[in-house]
Amino acid sequence: MKPIKINHIAIVVKDIEESLDFWVKAFGLHLDHVEEVPSQTSKVAFLPLGESEVELVQPTTTDSGMAAFLEKRGEGMHHLCIEVEDIEAALAHLTEMGVRLINTKPEVLPGRKMAFIHPKAANGVLIELYQLTGDA
Repeated sequence: MKPIKINHIAIVVKDIEESLDFWVKAFGLHLDHVEEVPSQTSKVAFLPLGESEVELVQPTTTDSGMAAFLEKRGEGMHHLCIEVEDIEAALAHLTEMGVRLINTKPEVLPGRKMAFIHPKAANGVLIELYQLTGDA
């Protein structure tokens, strides 16, 4: 498995609109778009920064894992996303190594595939693997 780059850093927030104010004014970032991600029970704002992005993630339900994370830990970094060329090969490699995964198979979304590595396997950091697929 060879990582390509850090695709994004996700920050869990209570309110995307309120949080955007800081990121736009403090750093001059522009909002590319906001997208609902029903499978993750969240709404995500995408803010490009160089070859990566800052993603502001707001839970859309009060009973999701993201909402529990926000309630327990408050706003802040949620996960680091590493882009890979072949997510299936990456997951197979990590499985062979005995790495604890949250997803053993990638979730397929428009334009991307994603899977998570358990934070207990990565020094307490939730890591998302990402493969861009080019289809929208």
